[in-house]
Amino acid sequence: MGKMINGDNSSYLHFTSPQRIEKSINTLKGILVGISIDSVITKEELIPLKNWLEENKDLSEKQPFDETYAVVKDALEDGILTDEEKEDILWFCEKFSGEKSYYSLITAELQVLQGILGGIVADGVITKEELGGLSDWLTEHEGLKGNWPFDELEALILEVLRDGVVDEDEHKLLMTFFSEFLRTKSHKKLNYPLNEIGTDMKGLCAVCPEVIFKEKVFCFTGKFKNIARTKLKEVVESNGGVFSNTINKKTDFLVIGSDGNPAWAFSCYGRKVEQAIDHRKQGLKIIIAHEYDFWDAVQDFDA
Repeated sequence: MGKMINGDNSSYLHFTSPQRIEKSINTLKGILVGISIDSVITKEELIPLKNWLEENKDLSEKQPFDETYAVVKDALEDGILTDEEKEDILWFCEKFSGEKSYYSLITAELQVLQGILGGIVADGVITKEELGGLSDWLTEHEGLKGNWPFDELEALILEVLRDGVVDEDEHKLLMTFFSEFLRTKSHKKLNYPLNEIGTDMKGLCAVCPEVIFKEKVFCFTGKFKNIARTKLKEVVESNGGVFSNTINKKTDFLVIGSDGNPAWAFSCYGRKVEQAIDHRKQGLKIIIAHEYDFWDAVQDFDA
């Protein structure tokens, strides 16, 4: 992979190139969506495309990837990406997508999402227009619900856009969270200009999750309104669920209490949330739910 391949991995390149090519195409599609999501493409936002060319140079003569690579390279020669050039590149990407896929639809769409976030942060600024476009994309791809970081992104964007303004603190939170997803192992060397911010980004709850009780394992953290934590066990078991004091790979729901914590969407809830987030990053389907949604599900069950 040029600069991306280290000595331990380069000998396996000829075995992995089909998968790598498809991942590169998915990333390219995402970058193009991300840099144009606010309908404006700046010179700074062309950096991810230039990096993409550099990182895939060793594949530039491999068919059918060579056609897509060439059209991206030609489009960037004058330092400007027109709408026509962008559409030409996307056309080649879609043409390539018709080939045999090495990834599931969810994996492919998550690769596109990484490219989108990389394109959005390329100029170091995240605007409400970009968040609006990203929110629309998430709505169109709700099949990703339950997969990290879809739920967290959806909740974060909803909170930030609630007042229609992206303030300084919210911008730092967004840059931190976007950067965390871009640093996951499949894209950690894409060389995006990521902000190194020490803000803790834990505890983002899924938006309107489907809470099911039968044979599902529930764990709880935080302080709950009008009920002691010990009573929650009775509620779960009476509805056919399983109560657990700890987070593990069998956990289906981590429910977060909000009493006395109005800023729950951006808050750190400690070890259990961190464990749940780590499990989600590994692909486990743990849903992080707010207690409001838990009680709504209880009422629906009792109705």
